[in-house]
Amino acid sequence: MEKWGNLQYQPNLPLGENRTYVTGGEAHIALSLKAAKEGMVLLKNQANTLPLARGTKVALFGKGSFDYVKGGGGSGQVYTAYSRNLYEGLKLQNDKVQIFEKLSRFYKQAVEAQYEEGLPPGMTEEPQIPEELLREAAAYTDTAIVAISRFSGEGWDRASGKLAGKEGTDSTTPKSTEKEKNARERNTAEGNTEAENPLLREKKMMSLSTDLFERGDFYLSLREQALVEAVTKNFTHIIIVMNVGGMVDTSWFKENPCIQAVLMAWQAGIEGGMAMAQLLVGEANPCGKLSDTFAASLEDYPSTWNFHESEDYVDYTDDIYVGYRYFETIPGASQKVNYPFGFGLSYTDFQITCARVTETPTGFSFQVQVVNTGDIPGKEVVQIYVKAPQGKLGKPEKELKAFGKTRLLQAGEAQILTLFVSRASLASYDDLGKVQRSAYILEEGIYRFFVGNSVRDGSWTDYVYELKHPLIVEQLTQKLAPAQLKKRLCADGSWEELPLKVPHDPDASGIGKIPFAEMEEYTPGVREQKGVPLNPNLWDSSHPLLEVAEGKLSMEAFIDQLSDEDLACLLGGQPNTGVANTFGFGNLPQWGVPNIMTADGPAGLRIHPKCGVSTTAWPCATLLACTWNPKLAEQVGIAGAREVKENHIGVWLTPGINIHRSPLCGRNFEYYSEDPLLTGKMAGAMVHGIQSEHIAASVKHFAFNNKETNRRNSDSRVSERAAREIYLKAFEIIVKEQNPWTIMSSYNMINGHRCSECRELLTDILRGEWGFQGMVTTDWWNWGEHYKETKAGNDVKMGCGYPKRLLLAKEQMLLTREEMEVCGKRILELILRMD
Repeated sequence: MEKWGNLQYQPNLPLGENRTYVTGGEAHIALSLKAAKEGMVLLKNQANTLPLARGTKVALFGKGSFDYVKGGGGSGQVYTAYSRNLYEGLKLQNDKVQIFEKLSRFYKQAVEAQYEEGLPPGMTEEPQIPEELLREAAAYTDTAIVAISRFSGEGWDRASGKLAGKEGTDSTTPKSTEKEKNARERNTAEGNTEAENPLLREKKMMSLSTDLFERGDFYLSLREQALVEAVTKNFTHIIIVMNVGGMVDTSWFKENPCIQAVLMAWQAGIEGGMAMAQLLVGEANPCGKLSDTFAASLEDYPSTWNFHESEDYVDYTDDIYVGYRYFETIPGASQKVNYPFGFGLSYTDFQITCARVTETPTGFSFQVQVVNTGDIPGKEVVQIYVKAPQGKLGKPEKELKAFGKTRLLQAGEAQILTLFVSRASLASYDDLGKVQRSAYILEEGIYRFFVGNSVRDGSWTDYVYELKHPLIVEQLTQKLAPAQLKKRLCADGSWEELPLKVPHDPDASGIGKIPFAEMEEYTPGVREQKGVPLNPNLWDSSHPLLEVAEGKLSMEAFIDQLSDEDLACLLGGQPNTGVANTFGFGNLPQWGVPNIMTADGPAGLRIHPKCGVSTTAWPCATLLACTWNPKLAEQVGIAGAREVKENHIGVWLTPGINIHRSPLCGRNFEYYSEDPLLTGKMAGAMVHGIQSEHIAASVKHFAFNNKETNRRNSDSRVSERAAREIYLKAFEIIVKEQNPWTIMSSYNMINGHRCSECRELLTDILRGEWGFQGMVTTDWWNWGEHYKETKAGNDVKMGCGYPKRLLLAKEQMLLTREEMEVCGKRILELILRMD
């Protein structure tokens, strides 16, 4: 096939064996099921309640038994031929369990009735079960399964709710600004957004006549509480299945002796119900581990304290003490944990022994033996943490530095994992000059290593690493220093005041502010009507881009041919073709530059239902992180990329790797973990798999996009140390190890600078320090000024650019052609990488 043929022509050619389509096919669905089973986490299993014995009769309670949420909304929505709920999964295990059908019919009818009223999955009310039906169910069996489901979505955050009468906590999520709402309404009306229509879902959610969203969906609703109380009074054996997208309250089942078993099933993709059922009956053995810390209550997370303080900003006062770094370090915080980071049970037992530690010129090699000491096959995850000396900088009690997962070990079988911890990874960043300003430093003292299967379950090695003097690992320069963050948390629980820079005006523009209505309505489809023609007089050019691909022409010579108008158009998004709905890159047909389509999203290829193409819904990113299995994530990346390629798409807008700073972030389901190493390794494996198929991954959202409320205009105020050690670290890992072809800058501001306009972020750090060689795109319809983005190193503005404003900025000497050429070259280099 000729260069770019697959990206330009219809009909699409099948990529499977014997000319079969892979999109939504059996092999990919089977892989989705495999991933779902491996990432579900068994949190509780008293008296070996699970797996269910063959022949067990069960009563299936809760709307979640039918109201299954396969994934979140917005860009995470995936349109599939079907999705399987828990009831359907268990029905396919009818040789192992029997279901009380009358009860299930009640829930099925109740859920379907609410769907008919327009409520989406996960936003339905828990129906009140009739007393007579409850008695009949108890007469049928003593074993109950209760399914709880939660929807997650882009564009809105979770309410902090009325936290059991606690004072000092916001009662509701602040409403979006009118400007933000208008923007979303305009964008979503024509599909002009990375999301679908989160605003409409938010309105439906807030209009529900239930206390669930007034209280905040972190906690059970009053109706769910009543259901759980009724079940615990009438049944002896109770199992909970949690179909959720992120952190939720766990105290209600951890502290309840009447609830014997809990499976954290997450939002598990197309075959989530089957995965749940197979784990419940023992067809598979749980091997997932938590990628986040589950605290006893919402206010126990330090990020909750000020998350909803303002729509305009978030103060990252917790600094580097995010997740387990907080709970394992800050005095008194450890007792607030219900389930620690890295925790997960199995139906078998394992013995983990650190057999040897070898020091190398660049780090430490650990040989860890894992033995299955139980009776059934299973997998185990080995985790290595470091405890660094507190020194002058202060450090977390433990930090994850390496991990690995065994193969499926048979009963009695052993495996030795070799894990490596680099010496440089032990360093901390000094942003205030306590030891050496703007440097990664190993302070003097003893470094100890903890090996186990969670941050708390394991043992310290006999080997320690000792430094007699501080060691500078990397000397950098100050970037992203805060202008308005006044204080940050320290390891001893005290607060440290921060020096502040002069605040920056993010809306300053040398050519006047762009009219808001024009910005929101300006789309690739109407570009010519806005006065920037496609220059049709150059169709006969003798030097198309193909000559660069063939080595006949240099990139510089090709770009020299382009007019300023051509360049200005190249730096913005292009009209949709085929099944695409998130627009494209390139599109200079007179110069032979193809229009390369993009597509959402993080949980699978998102194609609008009107196109008639059903794709595979993969488990949400949080579940994938809980597999702790990079090889499996890579397989998902490969399979997903093949669906993207089969449908003539060139860029897959995934993975999302923002840190789980707070349970309240509405988009956590799209992201992996509270830990940057786990995030970087798992998402990095996904990127490797995607790009092995010559499809571009777009790693997002760069950076600090940890809140959805007023996301286009909210300022993330963070220290430089926290920025580098926590919020940028996963991006750094992926850039240095996987060479992603594109990165997506985020909507929000960082310390007063819009991320898409921040040269320190996009050029100095991303390219100068990390060596990024790819292309940077904005998020769709942000509020950045295009010429300022171009100067900062943000190469393309999506879903469309503003060519007239670029040319105006050039005319007024605010932007040079050379700066436009730099960005244009990166866009063209991305296109040249495509098949």
